[in-house]
Amino acid sequence: MKKIVILFYLTGICWPALSQNTEADKKALRYLKETEWPKAYREQDTLLLNRILADEFQLIDASGEVSNKRMEIEYIKTHKPSYASFVFQITRLDVFENGTAVVSGTGTIRGKDDKGEYEMTYQSSNVLIKRKGQWKAVGSHVSGVKRKKH
Repeated sequence: MKKIVILFYLTGICWPALSQNTEADKKALRYLKETEWPKAYREQDTLLLNRILADEFQLIDASGEVSNKRMEIEYIKTHKPSYASFVFQITRLDVFENGTAVVSGTGTIRGKDDKGEYEMTYQSSNVLIKRKGQWKAVGSHVSGVKRKKH
């Protein structure tokens, strides 16, 4: 698909207006968030995670700790997941005209550890930008972590 760039002059500033194929973007974002991102962590695939995360990526976890792209890549190198399954259900997927997207939803992790079988859920919001035709995560926030015995 060809991108058509039209220049608008708004308050003396030149803003590019990009034509978008929103459905294709939504499909790509859904695949990235539901398939590729979990795969990177599950398989400790640092190359895949490097492609997903923008250089300026930051994550704020449920405890308020902040990490960045380098820290996340180091984390997956040294932490093999022990869960049996992980599913992310998207509840919000918005693509904006400026090449920005918000993807939010609920993650559900099922597994077994020294305390027995468990199910853990959390909420996550992600901000992504489109660079050179690829979606890159620039920010993530995790909250509402709940663990229950299964």
